[in-house]
Amino acid sequence: MSKHRIGIIGGTGLYNIEGFTDQKWVKVKTPFGPPSDDLLTGKIAGREVVFLPRHGRGHRILPSELNHRANIWAMKKLGVDWIISVSAVGSLQEKYKPCDIVLINQFFDRTKQSVAHTFFGRGIVAHVAFADPICEELRQLILKTAREEKAHVHDGGTYVCMEGPAFSTRAESLANHRAGYDVIGMTNLGEAKCAREAEIAYATMAMATDYDCWKTDEEHVTLKIIIANLHRNADTAKKIVVQTIARIPSEPTWPCHSALKNAIMTAREFWPKKTIAELKPIIAKYL
Repeated sequence: MSKHRIGIIGGTGLYNIEGFTDQKWVKVKTPFGPPSDDLLTGKIAGREVVFLPRHGRGHRILPSELNHRANIWAMKKLGVDWIISVSAVGSLQEKYKPCDIVLINQFFDRTKQSVAHTFFGRGIVAHVAFADPICEELRQLILKTAREEKAHVHDGGTYVCMEGPAFSTRAESLANHRAGYDVIGMTNLGEAKCAREAEIAYATMAMATDYDCWKTDEEHVTLKIIIANLHRNADTAKKIVVQTIARIPSEPTWPCHSALKNAIMTAREFWPKKTIAELKPIIAKYL
């Protein structure tokens, strides 16, 4: 197994990237159940990468059914130290137009899934710092690349993570808009929390597809609108991913890569053997 791979989590079509060579689908068993799908390993821009279709090939898994622990554990097991997430979002503010990219740097949690968003428990307690939930170093690399590609990109923003699968009510959408939040989606918070605990640098390319339903002079969000705008954005997203991968350092030395250093509260002698075995890819360097 190669170390220091770069992970990509996104839509099924994203792995059709020009220059994605040596492709091989790999099945990974995890102590948290199955990931969304097999993981696609290969090379892009001379770097080893691992791609995961977030909702499975054919889009079979609801946002609230996503097994974030299994997905991130599998990435870590395959040697991933950085993850670029590509995600469709609704825009909550006028300035983020459909097909714009928002490089978010914050989350607001409107899910009820906190237990499913941590590897810890079962005898080992850990509290990672999450004030800045996105890896800033990786976010800046994506920002630089997106600007060079002349993409309509916005620097920073707050992603409201809701459960779905229904889209927002108008009351909810208006409340999020008036609160000054920037985009809304259903998937990225759990990924970001698990990635931080796994000491993986994680950043999101939030691809605005619609105005949710707060903006009454626009057609409210439908699946047809989302899919059309995702297709419009796909080529730009792929170019940004490829160019960013080429810029990622060869060694994982950013602050996110040592997130667990002072986070584990439980004294080492009390760690249960079963939990140690389950978390081995996550906590190996602290054993």
